[in-house]
Amino acid sequence: MTTIFYLSHPEVTIDPAVPVPQWGLSAVGRARLLAVRDAAWLRPCRRLVTSAEQKAVETAEIVAEVTAAVVEVRPAMHENDRTATGFLPPAEFERVADRFFAEPDRAVRGWERAVDAQARIVAEVEAVLAGHDPEVPLLLVGHGAVGTLLFCRLAGVAIDRRFDQKRGGSVMAFAGDTRRPRFGWTPMEAVAARLASG
Repeated sequence: MTTIFYLSHPEVTIDPAVPVPQWGLSAVGRARLLAVRDAAWLRPCRRLVTSAEQKAVETAEIVAEVTAAVVEVRPAMHENDRTATGFLPPAEFERVADRFFAEPDRAVRGWERAVDAQARIVAEVEAVLAGHDPEVPLLLVGHGAVGTLLFCRLAGVAIDRRFDQKRGGSVMAFAGDTRRPRFGWTPMEAVAARLASG
């Protein structure tokens, strides 16, 4: 089976007046995608499955303009549910995110528990793969936190923020047959070099 790629959306336009799931990509995020969407690892992806959040859908649609893939939307692939707090200033958000990963069995500040978000994203990915043609390159488009939780499960390690992405617009990959990770979060601009290095 081919390698499965999971791409987190890149930079977004932050607007405290707009619910986070409705945020769209920023000019920087769009420019980064346009610069890599013709990459040899990305162009063959004929199936794109995305979260329903606006920033993820926009990411998938930009890639699909080159790959000619139909974009499939799976709402349950959304980011960890943070509606209890809504927008948080960056410094406060980072502190709460640290606790989200460090206390996976607790609903920190009312957020979805990390263990629940992990079970949800793993189940969604398994559902996608259950009906997937192994000859068709697949790109999953989603979010950093649930992508990290997925990676932790596939790697057989405890939930830990040290496995989190350093920047949006990163990719992790795993084997479709064994589900073993091929590599952890890597900036999308560096994926080609990562694959070439084995």
